[in-house]
Formats: sequence, structure tokens, C-alpha cells
Amino acid sequence: MRVSLLSGIAFLALTFPSIAHAEDNPPADGGASATPKDIVVTAQKLDEARAHIQPSLGATSYGVTSAAIKDLPGGDNQQFNQILLQLPGVVQDGFGQFHVRDDHNGLQYRINGTVLPEGLAVFGQTLSPRLVNKVDLLTGALPAQYGLRSAGIIDITTKSGMFNNGGTVSIYGGSHDTIEPSFTYGGSSGQTNYFVSGDYRHDALGIESVDGRSNPIHDDTDQYQAFAYVDHIVGDHDRVSFVGGYSNQWFQIPNPGGLQPDGTWKIGGQSAYPSENLNERQLERTGFGQLSWLHDDEPLTIQASLFARYSSLTYRPDVTGELLYNGQAQAAFKQDLALGGQVDGVYHLGDAHTLRGGLLLIHDHSTSDTTTHVFPVDDDGAQAGEPYAIVDRSGANATTFSAYLQDEWKLAPTLTLNYGARYDRFAGYRTEDQLSPRANLVWQPDSSLTVHAGYARYFVPPPFELVGSASIGELTGTSAEPAITQNTTPYAERQHYFDVGFEAHPSSSFSYGVDAYYRISQNLIDEGQFGAPIILTPFNYAQGRIGGVEANMAYSHGGWNAYANFAAAKAKGRGIVSSQFSFDPDELAYIANHYIYLDHDQTYTGSAGVTYTWKHGALARTSLGGSMMYGSGLRTGLELPDGSEVPNGAHLDGYAQFNLSASHHFAGPNLDVRFDVINVLDHVYEIRDGGGVGVGAPQYGPRRGFFVGLTKTFGA
Repeated sequence: MRVSLLSGIAFLALTFPSIAHAEDNPPADGGASATPKDIVVTAQKLDEARAHIQPSLGATSYGVTSAAIKDLPGGDNQQFNQILLQLPGVVQDGFGQFHVRDDHNGLQYRINGTVLPEGLAVFGQTLSPRLVNKVDLLTGALPAQYGLRSAGIIDITTKSGMFNNGGTVSIYGGSHDTIEPSFTYGGSSGQTNYFVSGDYRHDALGIESVDGRSNPIHDDTDQYQAFAYVDHIVGDHDRVSFVGGYSNQWFQIPNPGGLQPDGTWKIGGQSAYPSENLNERQLERTGFGQLSWLHDDEPLTIQASLFARYSSLTYRPDVTGELLYNGQAQAAFKQDLALGGQVDGVYHLGDAHTLRGGLLLIHDHSTSDTTTHVFPVDDDGAQAGEPYAIVDRSGANATTFSAYLQDEWKLAPTLTLNYGARYDRFAGYRTEDQLSPRANLVWQPDSSLTVHAGYARYFVPPPFELVGSASIGELTGTSAEPAITQNTTPYAERQHYFDVGFEAHPSSSFSYGVDAYYRISQNLIDEGQFGAPIILTPFNYAQGRIGGVEANMAYSHGGWNAYANFAAAKAKGRGIVSSQFSFDPDELAYIANHYIYLDHDQTYTGSAGVTYTWKHGALARTSLGGSMMYGSGLRTGLELPDGSEVPNGAHLDGYAQFNLSASHHFAGPNLDVRFDVINVLDHVYEIRDGGGVGVGAPQYGPRRGFFVGLTKTFGA
């Protein structure tokens, strides 16, 4: 820790003289007298400066622009996760989740360079594609400024309103009772720029179907999202900005049809309860705000931010139904408030060296309120009375501190070494820390080829969502008593990460690349659904091994835009060393002595898309396109002939989903019309079958749907 603090102090010492110089010598042409053209130029310069603070040098980077999002079937009416599923190595999972490079979540979101702390959402997507100007997925051996999560960084650059005084109103809907009105508006006034968006979505496919029905039973959702961005340019060198957002998302938990309880449990003599009548619901709320100051005055650029994020999750069970089916029912309310600050800067130290450094501090306060309804049982586990409630209220605090310093060293005109280290300390369930070295070597013999190789040491604290489960002791002698009573607090994961790859641009229209990686983990973090509430619980494998290779291609020429991605990966873990109560004894015994596939492992993953836009003739401003997504199948249990089971020893059948889109822009009324077909072939496929470690229920991919959208653009 002492080394990291000294590095941080040294970096800040370099910054203060330049800051003071900027304040003592304000630009003569800044302030309110600046012309609109000057403001635009300054804004562009500051945007470039902000991007320069955290380059992706040595990392593997995949980007999607707002224009590319609109070309996808669904456009910016789709959920944010659907966009990311079109990137290399991104695996689809149930509950709207996805995984990068066979890691479970493991993602850090950043908005305009500032960290967005994690929330408690499971199903919902906090961010709308409408706010995105560009989104980048950074993965691999990341530079030292990135830490705490190792799968990747979702780096979002938001729209600002700088270049367009106006907005849009839109209506989108179709199959599954989908209706989605939305709006955007942005512009500039003097030295102030702003952008706002909002949308509401209702449909009857809020969560994946549990039985493959085209119209699942009890699966409605109502979702609200809002976003705001404001910035103010202060002279030629400074900008203050605010980003805020809110989401409120209500989900019904879908029901299977035609089932009855097995008769093990009775309430007042009642044992029958049609599965169609179950009424389980979940509400997820998230609100966040970021206030940032950006200063750019060569050789120094610095951004300092304060941020806050509140999230809550409410699970409301069908008490009678869950008791009769499962022997327990738990109502849960969890909330978390995160406050923090972040400073990042870059300093040009001559022609050969560029220094980057920064600090991050986050404080979390979480509370949990659960009411678990259970049956008393006798020594044989049989029901011994009517159900009663166990109430558990608890809270926890966690503090995360990080500091980093790195040097981008230009060894030769074609060869660059980016090396450094970061220090992370997490004080939550337990207190742990680590100093993590990073190094990336980038060779660029010409503008058409870039080759990189890198190593990263990672420190990954456990997700802060493990709060307030009913204690093991209170569940003793009840229908919810676990077979295993051991409950070790989760550990931070520690990794050695190796990455090598290249990106080639043989022409201005065509690019392709290949990237390979291998990861060695101690206390590998995974998450699973254990129990009825749709809340994920972290646990650790003692050892983990993850490796794979990704290939990507992109083509753009004339009216054509096309891309294709393919990935192969393997992810395994051995030995459960935390949250043991969540497992069956046979699972623990097997995993203690064998590597098993992680439940989110998928051997092969692919995506592709193509769009053609007519620029002339009768079809001018008309676009036709399609996309596809392929998966070889997530993991499930393998049953052996002797009746025993290998955890995650089998995988589900592979699938391919094809989508189509057509759109036309009417120039006169400035109106866009689109028509989308999702899952054109109506392929019925399972994402999950309810088997596997920590997997709670089956989920199926969406059935065929037809959707129509109208967007009216107004203003400049």
C-alpha cells in the first residue's frame, strides 16, 4: 500500500503546477464571449482529451456506435444486453444476463470515463441504448487504470446534444403485447450542452419463458427509464458535466403450466395449487448521478468525479404456492447506496513517455430485510405443524480503495510498452488487498497491422449482494434446513491473465482480428440462484482455469455494412471454499476432487449481421438487414448410469437465432419507419433447463415476434 500511495502522491504533485498555471492565466478568448464555433471546437477537443485519459492500448477493444445500434433488428428499442450479445465472446444467459469470456458477469460499467457502481438488479437493464453515442467493450489484459472486475469494461460515451438542437418521439410495439413509447431531446445554449431521454416499455415477455411457450403464463413487465446529461464549458480548458439516470422495472415471474405440488406439504389440509395460479413478482429500482470536472492544458489532462448510486430489489413471493411446492417462501427487500469519488489523469513527460495515474474510493451501505416462511419438521424431515415466519434484518458496509500509476513508453516508432501497477483494498465481508502489476507490448509496423501481448494481475472483490440471508441456525429443524451448514464468507478472486492477439486493416473497408487468452484464478468467483427468490449469491471455487480464442471481421463499403464474430472457450473450477450451504453434499464432494465446467461455460459462440442501405433511386434511404446469434449450449448436469450426477458435466443443445429488419426514412416529414422480425424461424431453444450448479429454473429463448416502429425527428 505504501508504494501505491507514494505513486499517487507523485502523480498529484505533477498535476498541481499545471492546474495552478491554468487558474492564474485564464484564456483571453474564453468565457461568455466565445463564439458558437469556438464552443464546438472546444467541446471536441475536450472530448478527445477525456478519451486520451484512458486509452485501450494493449487491451482487446470492440466498439458499437449509435448508428450501428440502429441498424440492428430492434434498433435502440431493444434492451441494452441484446446489443452486447453481438460482440465477440459474449454469451447469452437466462434472466437477461450475459457473460464475457466465460466469466460470470465480472463487468464494470463506465459512463464518460467514470465508474458506475454495481447495483442489485437481476433482470432489468439500467441503461437504455438511446443514451449511447458509442459503447466499447474492453477485455483481455487491461491497463492498470482498470480493476475490480476482470471480464471486461463496458465504456459508454453518452450523447451530449452538442451537434443537434432537436430530438425524437417514437412508438414501437408488436408481438407479446409490446408497446414502447420514447423520446430524446438535446441541444446547446451558449456554453451549455444537454441531452435527455426517457422510455416506457410494457410487454408480456419480461423474463424468458420457462416452458417454451410463445406467450408465457404470468410474464408481464412494466419498465421505465430516464437519463439526463448536462455540461458547461468553462473557457478553453475546463468543462463541468452531470450525468444522471433512473430505472424502475417490475417483473412477473413466469409460471409453468399443468403442474401440481407433490403433496409433501399441506397448509390447513390444502395440498393442491395449480402452477398457473402462482403470483411471484420482483421490482428493481436504480438511480445514479455523476458530477465531473475535466481539465485539459497540455501536458496535463485530468478528470475528477463524484458519484452516487442507489438500487433496491423487492421480491414478493406467492407464499401459499411456494410453501406447497418448495416447503419455503421468502419475501426479500434489499437496498444498497454507493458513494464515491474518482480522479484520473494523464501527463506527457517528453516524446517517449506518457504517465497516467488515478485514485478511486467507493463506500457501500447495504441493508436486507427478509421474511422466510417455513414448516416445522420432525427428525425424519416430515411436516410437523403449520408454517411460520422467520424474520431477518441486517446491514453491512464495504469500502473499496484503488490507486494506479502507469507509463506508456514508446520504445521505438513502431513499438510501445504500457506498464504499471494498481493497488486495490476491499474492506467488506472480509478485508483483503493486492498490488497488481500490468504490462502490455504493442507492435504496429504500419497502419494496417497492430499486434499486442499482455499480462495482468487482477484482484476481484466478491459482489456486494450477499447480505442478510436467514442464518443457518434459525433454519435448523425447518423445511428450509440446508444439508450443509458450513457457510464460509466469500473471498476476493486473484488472477493471472495472459492475452495475445492482432488486428489487421488491409483496406479502409475491411478489418479482421484474432485474440487468445488464458486465465489462472485462485478463489474464482461465481454466482448462482439458491432458493426461491430470484437473487444471486456469490461463491468461490478454490481454483479456476479459463481460456479461449476470439475471431472478428468487419466490412463497410458503399451501402454495405457487415460483421461476423466467433469464439471458442473453456471454463473450469475445482473445490468450493465459500457459501457451502448452497450445495448438496454430493456436489461438494465431487467438486472437491474434480475440475468441473462452470455453469456459464459455452464452448462455441458466434454472431453476425449485415445491412444494406440504398443511397439512390426509388429505394433511397431504405435499409434491409439481419443478424444472427449462435451458441453451442450452456452447461447442465450429467446423469450417469449408476444414478449419480456430474455437476455441469453436460451441455444443452446448440441453437441459432436469426432476426430481420427493414427501415425507411421519409425526408419530407423527417419520419423513420421500421419493421423487425425476431427469431424469424421461430426456433424453440433452451438457454437453461434448470440443471447445473446454482441454476434455479429453465429459460427458453424468445419465440418469433413481429414489431413496427415510428420515429419522428424534429429540430435541426
